Amino acid sequence: MQLQDDNAPYDQVNITPMVDLVFVLLVIFILMCTASVQGMKVNLPKASTNTPSLAKPKTKSITVNNEGKIFLDTVPVTLQELEQRLTAHKASNPDFPAVIRGDSLTQYQGVMDVLDVLGRLGLSQVGLATKAAGK
Repeated sequence: MQLQDDNAPYDQVNITPMVDLVFVLLVIFILMCTASVQGMKVNLPKASTNTPSLAKPKTKSITVNNEGKIFLDTVPVTLQELEQRLTAHKASNPDFPAVIRGDSLTQYQGVMDVLDVLGRLGLSQVGLATKAAGK
């Protein structure tokens, strides 16, 4: 039986910790890539300049699709329900931003009705989502 000398060079490298690290990084990458902004898919109108995004965790997204249906964070609502839910949210968070995402084929009156509701609630941080001109 041979005893291995402690000062002898290793002839094999243990790669198990490196493989574990690669798998952890892969899982983190997959989770971060699949996390996206919640919202309905709409065809946004084009803008002439890039504007900074208002995407914050507290931002309320209001979508008006091309059929005139209104969605509050992917939940279909009527104008009355929209006003009630935003009033309830304003009670806990008085100064929250809201982003209106209107489809380019939607009737202008649908977006104006949503703006009217936001005006009655006294929200000052309101944005209209658009696409960049080149996209």
